[in-house]
Amino acid sequence: MSLPVPSSDALAASHALQHLIAAEIERNDGAISFARYMELALYAPDLGYYSGGSAKLGKDGDFTTAPELTPLFGAALAQVAAAIIAQSAPNILEFGAGTGKLAFDILTEMATAGVHVERYFIVELSGELRMRQQEKLRGFAQVVWLDEFPDAFDGVVVGNEVLDAMPVHLVTKHPDGWQELRVTVRDGRFAYLEAPAGEELQAQIALQIAEHDSLPVGYVTEVHGVACGFMATLSRMLRNGRANAAMLFDYGFPAHEYYFGQRAAGTLMCHYRHHAHADPFYYPGLQDITAHVDFTAMALAAQEAGVEVLGYMNQAGFLIGAGAGELLLRTDPSDTMAYLPQAGALQKLLSPAEMGELFKVLVIGKNVILPDAITAHDRTHRL
Repeated sequence: MSLPVPSSDALAASHALQHLIAAEIERNDGAISFARYMELALYAPDLGYYSGGSAKLGKDGDFTTAPELTPLFGAALAQVAAAIIAQSAPNILEFGAGTGKLAFDILTEMATAGVHVERYFIVELSGELRMRQQEKLRGFAQVVWLDEFPDAFDGVVVGNEVLDAMPVHLVTKHPDGWQELRVTVRDGRFAYLEAPAGEELQAQIALQIAEHDSLPVGYVTEVHGVACGFMATLSRMLRNGRANAAMLFDYGFPAHEYYFGQRAAGTLMCHYRHHAHADPFYYPGLQDITAHVDFTAMALAAQEAGVEVLGYMNQAGFLIGAGAGELLLRTDPSDTMAYLPQAGALQKLLSPAEMGELFKVLVIGKNVILPDAITAHDRTHRL
């Protein structure tokens, strides 16, 4: 691959993480699950991608998210959040808040609209990102950082590109069943090692991949046990509340689109300095590792934990229903220097060829009704 060369400090951090992972592999009889490798690569204290000190988002990072593109994304979310708050409580909780840009835009729009937000909670695992958020949001006294979800919650939960960064198991289809792709060290480098899938993983495969028997030999895909567990925890928090909704934005598919013969190499993807590639062993700790979201599995996990699926749609439908086009027109089209960049960014969020179709929105919760303009775009029947 032809990718930018890391700095000497970044290389040293990656080498330290590689030694840490290799030591864990040695302690575990020469192999660990890919989920554990991904967890260490992303979240190992001080060395993992999200727990280290490198810039991750925006033009100086490795990828750009919707809030980084335009404040219209956060402003549109605020319209729907205000409608939910009116039915529940004036609280917002965001999981994985990145640079704090989305929180800033939501709170700014709420203040402009005169909607009171009593508390804006942020659950953030990355110390480096938490510091950036604290700097970005220092003007909003209602922001509070948490280390974990509360037991119960009333209000609105927001998660943008959270599920895709949760560790996944990798599995491959053999003539006699499924094998797990584990991680070992071979000739001084990390490499895959095929091993029989254990009972728990086999059960997750059977639950998640309805047509698993019909997939071709050699098929590789991801199993999302960690994300399903996260959805169960989130849903229990919502179930224990009085009225609430969680809006989860991410790229992915329903199960019938995720697991089909032509997607035979899975969806695992890495991001490094705005380059996308498929090698998760390239400089661990310096690149993001993600997998597309199985939204059917996420919806089922929520239902099993006792909350409702309130809506499922593509990002374009959600943003159009939330009034993103009208929000754009707050900027005078005749002021081309101000208008055109925002119009271009919104087009990227809405276009089927960009983020409009690949990104989906799953809304779960209880005792609230989404605005009609949002439910007009609902695709829950496709889950």
